[in-house]
Amino acid sequence: MAGEISVTDRAVEKIRTLIGGKPGHGLRVKVVEGGCSGLEYRMDIDCVAPEDWVVEKGGVRIMLDPKSLLQLNGTELDYKNELMQSAFVFNNPNAKSTCGCGTSFGI
Repeated sequence: MAGEISVTDRAVEKIRTLIGGKPGHGLRVKVVEGGCSGLEYRMDIDCVAPEDWVVEKGGVRIMLDPKSLLQLNGTELDYKNELMQSAFVFNNPNAKSTCGCGTSFGI
């Protein structure tokens, strides 16, 4: 399957902290229906499934199911740690609209 997402070094470090050394685990990134813009990002610590598309960087894995990969193709996953807010940030070129919360988007 053609597709690509990139992951910043800041995001890799945060994922490594969240996983906490659990062997075989990684960050599952998924797009689901919902949110005020129609679609939203979901993330969980999980194991790799046979149908997953996997990005490995800096010793961590990011897993996406085939459907989510279609909506995340070309996305950069970053992590911002700022004074008022710390969160994963999706720089998704496919998003035509976004919500103020940062987790909802429309295509």
